Amino acid sequence: MPKKKVYDNDSISSLKGADRVRKRPGVIFGSDGLEGCEHAVFEILSNAIDEARAGFGRLITVTRFADHSIEVEDNGRGCPVDWNEKEGRYNWELVFCELYAGGKYDNESSENYEFSLGLNGLGSCATQYASRYMDVTVWREGKEYSLHFERGEIVGQMSVREQSGKKRTGTRIRWLPDLDVFTDIAIPSEYFTDVMKRQAVVNAGVTFRFRNETEPGRFEEAEFLYENGIMDYVTELAGEGSLTAPVFWQTEKKGRDRADKPEYKVKLSVSFCFSNRVSVVEHYHNSSWLEHGGSPEKAMKSAFVSALDAYLKQQNKYQKNEAKISFNDIQDALVLVSNNFSTQTSYENQTKKAINNKFVQEAMTDFLRAQLEVYFIENPQDAQKIAEQVLINKRSRETAERTRLNIKKKLSGSMDISNRVQKFVDCRTKDVSRRELYIVEGDSAMGAVKLSRDAEYQGIMPVRGKILNCLKAD
Repeated sequence: MPKKKVYDNDSISSLKGADRVRKRPGVIFGSDGLEGCEHAVFEILSNAIDEARAGFGRLITVTRFADHSIEVEDNGRGCPVDWNEKEGRYNWELVFCELYAGGKYDNESSENYEFSLGLNGLGSCATQYASRYMDVTVWREGKEYSLHFERGEIVGQMSVREQSGKKRTGTRIRWLPDLDVFTDIAIPSEYFTDVMKRQAVVNAGVTFRFRNETEPGRFEEAEFLYENGIMDYVTELAGEGSLTAPVFWQTEKKGRDRADKPEYKVKLSVSFCFSNRVSVVEHYHNSSWLEHGGSPEKAMKSAFVSALDAYLKQQNKYQKNEAKISFNDIQDALVLVSNNFSTQTSYENQTKKAINNKFVQEAMTDFLRAQLEVYFIENPQDAQKIAEQVLINKRSRETAERTRLNIKKKLSGSMDISNRVQKFVDCRTKDVSRRELYIVEGDSAMGAVKLSRDAEYQGIMPVRGKILNCLKAD
């Protein structure tokens, strides 16, 4: 027998430095596989996007190299890397070597980043910790700063030199994800094009350039730019022949998630149209694609079902005793993209695929419901088309469900009685001449008969129990 290990006071340990990420990458990136490696790319890209959203730089370039290294370059203000008097350390240490250190905690009162993707001060540091190497170049205040990291540690010192000629600003980061941390680092080019296209949609007017090294020294390039943001995207998704023309609504609201919580600002924008050929619903918050939805998805479902159900009742579109519409009936004909921003955001976790802000949900529900009511009044022809298409979807779904159940019932007819009758209690013998069936009234009678029967040849089938005497009922 192997010797048992003692679990005592010396058994507890803590991870320090780069090991906090390198040994448990799934905590930060959601996975230690390819998905986690992809999220690391998004973390660095997010910082460039935040600069562009703040009005600094309109071009972001991402390069995928043949050796699986990645480079993200922007022409924003440049990441502060020099001495920080308040913290008593260099900013490059805080940004790239310190978890939970960043410039986006005070976005409610600070003018730097009002609506930011970066939130927790984890992305740059965690990605650096999870890299075989990382090279950082910053152009700022007429100087060029260079840093080189390997496996979570600075190599050498930060080099600083004066820029000559035209002064530029911005940040360029190139890193190679470490196979000691991730099980796979071969990120496909499709991931980059998908993410950059989505970011171009929700960051109107910002150009995203993707460079893919197909062989050493040879690059294929693609650019993504949506001047009118989600409005152009919805038009592109719907194509020609949609039932209604795309609309765009936006508003700003202030509120709080709870009475004793601080007030924060929310900027809501939604674009949608109806189509009988395409169905797409996507939500974005602070530029992050909410793959799992959360508050905006709940708000959108509630508002659309409520507004359309009220319209159908008002126009007497329902048949007698017809069931109410569901969101699935609406979604089958809906092309909708929401793009919201808030100064305080409660993501489910660091991967930012869902949010659960209560006020965002309430504000968006009220906004959409009110806008839809006005839309139906101002666009009666479009409202009629939408109502008819939703009812077609509903009735075809119900017909398909009835057909499915009828076919299931028909096919089940060939199965034995024990599969067709609820609560049927079978007997053991298969000899038909010996088998007996006791039909009893209700569950209580079935319980008594089940205890006293001969299970070898006596089966029990319960039918409806004692019927309520309605004359005696209140």
